[in-house]
Amino acid sequence: MTKRKSINNLKRIKLLLLDVDGVMTDGGMYYSESGVELKRFNVQDGYGIVKIVEKRAEELGITEVYQNVQDKGEVYRSIKKKFALKDEQIAYIGDDEFDVDVLKCVGFSAAPANALPVVKKHVQYICSCTGGNGAVREVIDLLFTMLR
Repeated sequence: MTKRKSINNLKRIKLLLLDVDGVMTDGGMYYSESGVELKRFNVQDGYGIVKIVEKRAEELGITEVYQNVQDKGEVYRSIKKKFALKDEQIAYIGDDEFDVDVLKCVGFSAAPANALPVVKKHVQYICSCTGGNGAVREVIDLLFTMLR
């Protein structure tokens, strides 16, 4: 666990946004013999929040799922507006260059231990766990600890 900046602002967080590939998964792509894409999710990450992305989201009760997003900033602003939230009320976990713009905006930003160096420079918290191996659970536990 690496603390980069003060994380006292965690009590304001009302929404946690997650990148999937490299954060909720180990970033690997697996294919069945018939060519179906499979993703490996860590059950501990899922348990912390209460197959393929939509199926896993459905299992976890996640209602907002955006796939194949080219501009994460645009989707971020849309979600922020939809739920009438301010930047400081949103947390985001990302691992790749495509996540940096959103990581710079949110009230709390985190990255798995194996995130790209350019991402680690822009987050408040670097997990001790890697993507797909408990990073999401680590951040969720941190958020719950601050709420107690």
